[in-house]
Amino acid sequence: MYTLPDLAYDYAALEPAMSGEIVELHHSKHHAAYVIGANDTLDQMSDLVAGTKPALTVGLERTLAFNLSGHVLHSIFWENLSPDGGGEPEGDLAAAIDTSFGSFEHLRGLLTRATISVQGSGWGILGYEPILGRLIVQQVYDHQGNVGQGCTPLLVFDAWEHAYYLQYKNLRPDYVGQLWNLVNWADVARRYRGAVAANTSMTS
Repeated sequence: MYTLPDLAYDYAALEPAMSGEIVELHHSKHHAAYVIGANDTLDQMSDLVAGTKPALTVGLERTLAFNLSGHVLHSIFWENLSPDGGGEPEGDLAAAIDTSFGSFEHLRGLLTRATISVQGSGWGILGYEPILGRLIVQQVYDHQGNVGQGCTPLLVFDAWEHAYYLQYKNLRPDYVGQLWNLVNWADVARRYRGAVAANTSMTS
């Protein structure tokens, strides 16, 4: 069964960029709902193993994908953030950003625009694309779609209104601008190294 991960920091630790009230509601209510939804859907799917109502399986698969993707993306999101975050990446990740985007500032502009311009609810994502071994920026609508097969998310920005509306109202660009002050580049770099290592082991 899936479980709601604990945060590595207090709910108020990301202030003033992200209020403690928003983080608590976001984590304990919204993220928790995706965990519950994923587990409930798995329970329902297990009841269909006997094949008595196979037509229901497609709808349950979509529901599982929605809730499980919400759980996975939120789990990455919390670890991508830190009260000691911000600045710019270093080392191999910085070099990969320069190779893929020309500069960190170009990446910052692309990911900012991708997150701000999500229609409705969704995410802006910096991901690792395994075929060319490069970094790409993507949009996700709701929790699904527009992600290349096999791409690994490294840095995710939540653009659902529940992530910012209590504090920033309809000013999504202001919220996204503040996210950059919280990015835990050590976590993003760890995810990048893991994605590269997994890709190397599969192609060697």
